[in-house]
Amino acid sequence: MELTPLRPGNRTLIQAYGNGGFKISEHSFLGSVIVLENSVIELSLASVDDVEPSHLGPLTDGGNDTDILLVGCGDEARQLGHEQRDHLRRAGIAVDLMNTGAACRTFNFLQAEGRRVAALLIAVD
Repeated sequence: MELTPLRPGNRTLIQAYGNGGFKISEHSFLGSVIVLENSVIELSLASVDDVEPSHLGPLTDGGNDTDILLVGCGDEARQLGHEQRDHLRRAGIAVDLMNTGAACRTFNFLQAEGRRVAALLIAVD
């Protein structure tokens, strides 16, 4: 699905999602991703149930000033495991889980506002 860009300056922008991937800042990615303010990290995840603390390292291991992590869980919102939530909480990162489409739209909106946001997005068809 195509998204209408809000033009957040030089920040990462999610332009489309679906068909098993994403178009982000003019680049195509097949599969799931973590989207940061100025970069994208590809992940080998089919479900939010597969997320482990090691996948969250780019957010929690310093060097990244994320306040909010949006988790796009696929077609419907799900829960993140206790270990993953605790790992993010210890790093001072709030988590909001929703379907992938809503996470893409919310990420773009918060980016346009200049918020310190990241998104972990599970690819959808």
